Amino acid sequence: MPLGLSTAHLSTKQSLVLAALASCVATTSLILTFQALRRDYRTERLKKRVGQDVEEWEKSRAGSGWASPEEVAERHAEGETTPGGGRRVKEWAKGEFDEGLIREQLTRNYNFLGEESMKKVRDGYVVVVGCGGVGSWCALMLLRSGVGRILLIDFDLTTLSSLNRHACATLEDVGTPKVVAMQTYLRKVAPWAQIDIQVGLYRKGESEQWLEGADWVVDAIDNIETKVELLTHCHKNGIKVFSSMGSGAKRDPTRIQIADISNTYEDPLARSVRRRLRMNGISSGVPVVYSTEVPGEIKLLPLPEEEYQRGSVKELQAFDDFRVRIMPVLGPLPAIFGLQIATYILLSLADRPLTDAAEIKNRRKLYQSLERTLAEREQKIHKLESQAKLPISAEDLGWVFEDLYHGRATFPPYPVLPRPCVVRWDREKELLEDNVVIMAANDADKHTKECLEGGKSLEEVWGDEVVKIVKRKSEEARKIMLWRRG
Repeated sequence: MPLGLSTAHLSTKQSLVLAALASCVATTSLILTFQALRRDYRTERLKKRVGQDVEEWEKSRAGSGWASPEEVAERHAEGETTPGGGRRVKEWAKGEFDEGLIREQLTRNYNFLGEESMKKVRDGYVVVVGCGGVGSWCALMLLRSGVGRILLIDFDLTTLSSLNRHACATLEDVGTPKVVAMQTYLRKVAPWAQIDIQVGLYRKGESEQWLEGADWVVDAIDNIETKVELLTHCHKNGIKVFSSMGSGAKRDPTRIQIADISNTYEDPLARSVRRRLRMNGISSGVPVVYSTEVPGEIKLLPLPEEEYQRGSVKELQAFDDFRVRIMPVLGPLPAIFGLQIATYILLSLADRPLTDAAEIKNRRKLYQSLERTLAEREQKIHKLESQAKLPISAEDLGWVFEDLYHGRATFPPYPVLPRPCVVRWDREKELLEDNVVIMAANDADKHTKECLEGGKSLEEVWGDEVVKIVKRKSEEARKIMLWRRG
């Protein structure tokens, strides 16, 4: 009997538990269903509000109701034809588009920058010259950040090969001007913004009027001559301009820097632009984004032999009239270049300029210190009365330290040194970039005493494995020395 009562009691408890679980499931289901319905309702209401604002002036074909999103996008593109042959987005009068929707879209920017700064951003006008991988990402993020007016300038057509790096272009855009593809895409992001386009190439003496009234001009041009002409005009006429250097054939995002054009290193395009600007009387005052990455195995693709017969092919050009060499590009790199430009300009428009950018020049004292201590050791080794001028400069030592040895000691376990020293490796060889190593101060003293002054062999002091490591690095250095001095 007790057993029977116990069983009955257990069954009742199970029933109660099951009933409670069923009730919980039912309640949860009702709550989730209600939330889903409410979310759907709010979504539809938002769509309707957006539709009423955006589509008020563009109802669909003969009585079929509101236009589909695709039709909205297509019809929104249809506006006044520009002199360049493209289309201009419909200009919205201030306050015509729902301000609440705009502020909700830009709420994170308002939270970050504040009301007053965001007003300046939304009143900003930026001209982007060159709308490829760099320019498209720059324009897209400026627009997403609230810039109210943008002019896009480019002569080029969208190709299949553009799609690995372009911010806006799709397969449907192949064969159409890049600026038209961008305008079509950008108006879906911010229909309240004024997005104008010019299908054409910036030319000195013909295109300067395109830049009038701009708060900032973005130079994302590939062709060196055109780039220098644009930068020169802007600088001499007080137009703020930000220039992009070479993002092609690069793979290391940690090497990307923002700096003044006068303080750029290891970028062949920056070097060429810097030289030509100096010929035009401009030595500084142009902010740029560039990479300090030295060349790897990725090179310009070769030209057919007949192109060499036609003349110099040293410079990358980007127009039908010029001979073109194809530059391999890893898609994220130009995007990062463009986003760096957008960030810099956004902060400037917001009156919060990026004045404390960590330019590579902030490490110049370190390179000078490496040069000074190396000179002191050389004086001691060769028993000179005064320090002789080294055949290797502080800039060269900076490259050895940063790019060859990545800011670490030459030997395993490759520590980051609090007080790095540069020292000659082989006493019998010339003091150049391929014959110096990075050591801690105590190791440098040991190397100087035993190898450079005492005459012991490198293998005897450091071992065969370390000597092999330095040999490999020396071979790598010699390859890059040829490029740096070429």
